[in-house]
Amino acid sequence: MKSTHFAIACFLICLATTAVFCQTPSATESQTTGQNQANSPAAQQPDPGSQAPPSPPSAKQGGPELPDAPSHTGAQTEVPASKQQPKRILGIMPNYRAVSAGAIPPPPTPKQAFILATQNSFDYSSFIFVGVTSLLAEGTDAHPQLGKGLGGFGRYSWRGFVDKTDGNYLVIFALPTVLHEDERYYAKGEGGIWKRGIYAASRILITPDYHGHDTFNASEVFGRAMAQGISTAYYPSNDRTGGALAVKYGYAMGRDALTNVFREFWPDIATHVLHRHP
Repeated sequence: MKSTHFAIACFLICLATTAVFCQTPSATESQTTGQNQANSPAAQQPDPGSQAPPSPPSAKQGGPELPDAPSHTGAQTEVPASKQQPKRILGIMPNYRAVSAGAIPPPPTPKQAFILATQNSFDYSSFIFVGVTSLLAEGTDAHPQLGKGLGGFGRYSWRGFVDKTDGNYLVIFALPTVLHEDERYYAKGEGGIWKRGIYAASRILITPDYHGHDTFNASEVFGRAMAQGISTAYYPSNDRTGGALAVKYGYAMGRDALTNVFREFWPDIATHVLHRHP
């Protein structure tokens, strides 16, 4: 029981800390503020003593850009309807982390990453998902020490919710903010089925950094591992073995890979099979 209270306390402290951290303005927001001040009427007032003609427009004018970041300049491209990633799939599954094929958004700020983690953790569909998986686990007696019946279902449910939530905040917000990795899913949207499927599944191992360069997805790999380590504080002793943790870790990574594959092909399924807008 003490380990359960300890895990819940750690989780709440983590959330409070990250919430405070996100209130710190990012470099991007600071640059935007500086640009707004520079473009204010007072800043644009000409010097009476200066009569120099204005210089011709330049492509480099308009604000600083991230170095070596051609794919993260914030440019927007028109995305065909058949390649658009919706905010929800079938009106239920949250899809906030997906970026439509061809779209080029800027890297997320810490605040944006925190919001994404929160949306994925506390969306109503998350409670449905946890309820279904907890019901299946209780029915199959996946963790005998948690018991059966309504009481057992409750013990499965809160543990499943903590598993999902701390994993989301580690993978989507905390580690990406420290490591400067973009944990959104960038849909490919073109090519053969196998090529797109392998690309989508491999995103659990490869992700772009803040400069748009592919890098090892340390946030996903280590974030899911850290979540499993935290779970040892509130799962029964029989489930703290290396083998049990490896199975849960493999399930979490496999679930994320399959989710990416589903995200990749959903616009095609919606458009060409269901004949509806994604």
